[in-house]
Amino acid sequence: MNILDKIIETKKQEIAFSKSKIPLQQLKDSEFFERKTLSLEDSLRKKSGIIAEFKRQSPSKGIINNLVSPLEVISKYEKFGAGAVSILTDHDYFGGSFNDIESVRNQINIPILRKDFMIDEYQFYEAKAMGADAVLLIAACLSISEIVEFTELAEELALSVLLEIHDESELKHISKKNTVVGINNRNLKDFKVDLQHSIQLKNQLPNDVLSIAESGIYSMDDFKFLKEKGFDGFLMGGYFMKHENPGNQFENFMNQIE
Repeated sequence: MNILDKIIETKKQEIAFSKSKIPLQQLKDSEFFERKTLSLEDSLRKKSGIIAEFKRQSPSKGIINNLVSPLEVISKYEKFGAGAVSILTDHDYFGGSFNDIESVRNQINIPILRKDFMIDEYQFYEAKAMGADAVLLIAACLSISEIVEFTELAEELALSVLLEIHDESELKHISKKNTVVGINNRNLKDFKVDLQHSIQLKNQLPNDVLSIAESGIYSMDDFKFLKEKGFDGFLMGGYFMKHENPGNQFENFMNQIE
């Protein structure tokens, strides 16, 4: 069993527990559920293509930075030009929580992507209830029919979708409704990073989608290389979070690319 399989098994148990404790109606009655969401695609096109991520840890890197609060980091992401922010809500493997989104929702005015392993309809209602504007769908752990179903549910809930693929077999998961497509430079099954592989995959995307390079961007050279190869946007977390002050690192990064 690879790490992705382990995460999904843990996620199934987590969702079952959540369903037993919090009925769907309680999610619908929450503070943020009726809030007007922000479009991920519009913000990335109009502001910047950078989705800056708040991430405490990961299975591949261990603890990255668990000494900073979401608000102190994310407020600077917004201040210095992020088009959106990604916040990990998986607890067991990434050290995240729903509160990481809830605690910043009223403080920022750019889209928040709930980054998690979305495998059940219930999680989409959770995302809306916690104040997220967008969700991540990972092709590696979903069937084509599930992606269609979940994309339609997200649309009903006014949530944007970032569809993530990693190899050519997953190109067929992209439907006309998937207008923002991420290519993960890191294989979720073995955590190997291959930027060249991602470029080859990017060249096979439909022309009208917004292409996002995800993960494994370790330097300014990596960023510039992918930018030159035509990627429209970038989801970056570790590059900022590994520093003592991720917000300042993000400011330095934005100054270098302007």
